[in-house]
Amino acid sequence: MVTAVSLFTGCGGSDFGLHQAGVDVRFANDVLPYARDVYLANLPETDYQVCDVAGIESFPKTDLLVGCYPCQGFSQGGARKADRKVNYLYRQFVRALKQIKPKAFVVENVSGMQRADFSHLLRAQITQFRLCGYRVSWDTMNSADYGTPQERKRIIIVGLRSDLGERFEFPEPTHGKYQEGSHVTIREAIGDLPDWPEGEYWTEPFHWYYLSRNRRRDWEEISKTIVSHPRHMPLHPVSPKLQRIHTDKWIWAEDRPARRFSFREAARLQGFPKGMVFPDTENSSLREKYRVVGNAVPPQLFKSVSRKLLSYL
Repeated sequence: MVTAVSLFTGCGGSDFGLHQAGVDVRFANDVLPYARDVYLANLPETDYQVCDVAGIESFPKTDLLVGCYPCQGFSQGGARKADRKVNYLYRQFVRALKQIKPKAFVVENVSGMQRADFSHLLRAQITQFRLCGYRVSWDTMNSADYGTPQERKRIIIVGLRSDLGERFEFPEPTHGKYQEGSHVTIREAIGDLPDWPEGEYWTEPFHWYYLSRNRRRDWEEISKTIVSHPRHMPLHPVSPKLQRIHTDKWIWAEDRPARRFSFREAARLQGFPKGMVFPDTENSSLREKYRVVGNAVPPQLFKSVSRKLLSYL
């Protein structure tokens, strides 16, 4: 069986995808205690360490290294500052890559890394990966095109060790207008859940910034991008439609209650399984549940890439 080390793991979106592709994740790491709690409640066999990756001196030898290092410096929903220290965590991934020397690696990050003011960071990462002895391919993938009920574009970087003599070709989309399967809708993902799940959704009022854009999709559409901050979570279709009255101002089309997606609905829209467990621990809170879900990688995206990658190993 192909084995993997997972860094900047979060609650396990990447690793759910790896497991579904038949990969054995031996080791995982993140700094968020509640991410670990959720991960182990669902994938208990992995050695998961909560600590700064810089403090890990040695990593297990595996066939595959995966990493989803934080993206707040490039994200549309983040600070968008190219000089933030968080933007250079890829150097810790490079350190692990040099030590493990796996047959392949996979990196996920936000599509905003292609922006002109951040592109030097993307080029720097690719250069470092090549200097480590890997043939590198990268592409922007929309998770909705691979079975996730959500519009979520991400950069995926894949490297194959040069001695394998191969260059990775990305998998073709499986869902969409011209594909075998249609996009998965909000209704298909969460239609069986209660409309008003008490205690599971953020109840803060909708301030002017929230109403500066349309954050609602209908039941038969795919969801807007799920975010980690509960205050900015997209609207559930049970909410009234929004009507644009100015460039950056929207109002409710009807006078009736509205709400954001719950953390559990957000997890479904990220592509996590229906039986996903969110344990109540000393580290848990409603905000933390939203946070770990919103920061996750859609499992279907990693499953599609991993399955294709296995054919090279």
